[in-house]
Amino acid sequence: MTSTTRLTVAQALVRFLSAQYTERDGVRQRLIGATWGIFGHGNVAGIGQALLEHTAQMPYHQGRNEQAMVHAAVGYARQSNRLSTHAVTTSIGPGATNLVTGAALATINHLPVLLLPGDVFAARPADPVLQQLEVPYAGDVSVNDCLRPVSRYFDRITRPEALIPSALNAMRVLTDPVETGAVTLALPQDVQAEAYDWPEEFFAERTWSVRRPGADPRELAEAVHTIRAAKRPLIVAGGGVHHSRAEEALAEFAETTGIPVASTQAGKGSLRHDHPQDVGGVGHTGTATADELARTADLVIGVGTRYTDFTTASGTLFAGENVRFLNLNIASFDGHKLAGQSLIADARSGLTELTDALRLHAYRVADSYATEYTEDKERWEQRVDACFEVDEPDTRPTQPQVLGALDALVDESDILINAAGSLPGDLHKLWRTRSRDQYHLEYGYSCMGYEIPAAIGVRMAAPGRPVWALVGDGTYLMMPTELVTAVQEGVAIKVLIIQNHGYASIGGLSESVGGERFGTAYRYPSEDGTYTGPPLPVDLAANAASLGMRVLRAKTVRDLRAALAEARAADTPTCVYVETQTADTVSGAPPAQAWWDVPVAETATRPSAVKARELYERHVSTRRRHL
Repeated sequence: MTSTTRLTVAQALVRFLSAQYTERDGVRQRLIGATWGIFGHGNVAGIGQALLEHTAQMPYHQGRNEQAMVHAAVGYARQSNRLSTHAVTTSIGPGATNLVTGAALATINHLPVLLLPGDVFAARPADPVLQQLEVPYAGDVSVNDCLRPVSRYFDRITRPEALIPSALNAMRVLTDPVETGAVTLALPQDVQAEAYDWPEEFFAERTWSVRRPGADPRELAEAVHTIRAAKRPLIVAGGGVHHSRAEEALAEFAETTGIPVASTQAGKGSLRHDHPQDVGGVGHTGTATADELARTADLVIGVGTRYTDFTTASGTLFAGENVRFLNLNIASFDGHKLAGQSLIADARSGLTELTDALRLHAYRVADSYATEYTEDKERWEQRVDACFEVDEPDTRPTQPQVLGALDALVDESDILINAAGSLPGDLHKLWRTRSRDQYHLEYGYSCMGYEIPAAIGVRMAAPGRPVWALVGDGTYLMMPTELVTAVQEGVAIKVLIIQNHGYASIGGLSESVGGERFGTAYRYPSEDGTYTGPPLPVDLAANAASLGMRVLRAKTVRDLRAALAEARAADTPTCVYVETQTADTVSGAPPAQAWWDVPVAETATRPSAVKARELYERHVSTRRRHL
């Protein structure tokens, strides 16, 4: 007879989660490292009580914003190479719907996170209850259904015994390198508190093996033939290189063949910045070196990339008349993009197999091609030096000079986190990445407010390492709440707030498409209805200090260098605040080296929009579909 244990659904779920592990390459670790939670009537008596009862088995972290808790869990998961993540529990109602943005971010970036929102009563003893969405045509819909399109797996547990297959399916998806993303188990509040006799086998330790599939022999042979025929090949390294821990395999492949490596935002750091084959970021925010190689390539080898519009310059970058694509990807959906020849395999396994096969054929690009990209890379590095250079250390810095001051301070142990604003473009072009995980850009969803909570999650996964959250004032105002969490839990993140009085990135974009920076500055309104008055008297440093952070103010480049060094050495959460010269008073980073499609008004009366439309039509005419 099978032995059983009587527990509530919530207690059983917490105990089950504490016994789940992953294994890859002989390394075993816990799958759900902790649970974040904000409690309300939808989960306080269920999951809340269960976490209290099982604190020894399941660590708990108190959050301030539901979306931010997901960001913290995602940051932890990415730093853990997707082999470990956190769970997030909220109440039904606004707490649950606040999860949607974080869930979308996780799923778009293929990063695992487990969401456990409360739900309305399954038995409906009271109907409607507080915060219940009433849908006249369907009795089984709640606000949690908003999470369906942004979840890789969704289930609502309306009976205790349904938890068993659902929980196992949730773990399957979380650990699947192709399917992973946000997983949602909606938990009606009455079911959470209901007791059931659970089979002891449900709580046994389970180890989920994360696969490394190799390439199909025929696809591999065809890929080798295609590469051998190429004269100007270019590798585009995406986030899949990092997820697979394929950095060393990529370096060996590049060194064996001499093929240059460009990187997407997610793939940057696949090679160190000083590796001979690294040519920097590619696409709209890329370097001149990488983008020119992309324009003239006859073969683009995509490794673990989704080919977003920033990478392809909205279909205008890969301009070679006979350019072809070879896509090494674990997901067949991405492997077939751009009508590419697919090589469906784990990035590390596939690169190793390609290297071994090409070494047998002694394939290597021509010396003239290697000389060309090496010299172009040196010229770009000189442009980076010029952006970082400071003639007057007692003046207010530009944004690139802020990055230059940080660049001069960090080593390979530092981790930089950013997601939105003008910083992603500057970082992709200018940052000199020193280690495989130093550059942490969330650019799949580019979610403002990601940086601070993600930094907390990253620091939890990488204790002892300096973790920097780089935020502009626009992003900071979206979600500074988790500074309180960092202070409460003693998570010694470093927050660099760059004050440029508005949405600098969108302001520049608005100007380029005829929008004249309308509604993008943090200024008082003028009589004509535009926000062109004096800057707002907002003191973000004082705000951060009021939330418990230690704050260092920097007025000049000299001050900034000292403040960054002090923050880096600090063992408590520390913020550096600096006001930069704005984009309309000084030049910043090099302009975009490739186009990005943002449609411009087809008809307008203002001259700026008319001129922008003419330029837009010229760019659109260069777009092509790769067939």
